[in-house]
Amino acid sequence: MKNDISSEIPRLLSIAEVAWLLGLDNSRVCRAIRIGLLPVVRRRGRVLVPAHALVHLADNGDRSDGGGA
Repeated sequence: MKNDISSEIPRLLSIAEVAWLLGLDNSRVCRAIRIGLLPVVRRRGRVLVPAHALVHLADNGDRSDGGGA
């Protein structure tokens, strides 16, 4: 049994799950998708966000916040 967080988080997340994890409204997540901040995968008519995109988004956010003088 893996003791890794990646085994606990699904690879694809719904818009509602992403909104809950980021503490945003669903409409904000949809806007982020629309303007290209979050990539999506379409499966059986559903719009899903890859979990690795949230990690990438969080990494970029940390670098932009703390990278000053």
